[in-house]
Amino acid sequence: MNIEDLREYCLSKQDVEEGFPFGEDTLVFKVRGKLFLLTNLSAIPLQFNVKCDPSRAIELRDEYECVLPGYHMNKKHWNTVVIDGKLNNKQLREMIDDSYRLVAPKAKKK
Repeated sequence: MNIEDLREYCLSKQDVEEGFPFGEDTLVFKVRGKLFLLTNLSAIPLQFNVKCDPSRAIELRDEYECVLPGYHMNKKHWNTVVIDGKLNNKQLREMIDDSYRLVAPKAKKK
């Protein structure tokens, strides 16, 4: 996955917008105003931060060397995923999907 694929995948989700609230190097994706993914455009290799269920976050870190505690984030709830070829695109998309679902506001019951 490269930055173009990452960007296209995030923007394909409902109610997602992108921006640079933390400077020109940090691309942020939000769903209805809530951050679910951010990436440093100058990082080599490419990496991104995603929200994760706390117990699952630890499991992923234990299983994959390329999944680290969230850089500059709450390490209980966020992981940094380094795109180094160890995870396939399906696995990367699943992490993005999980973050989106955790952050997206739930529909209110009537």
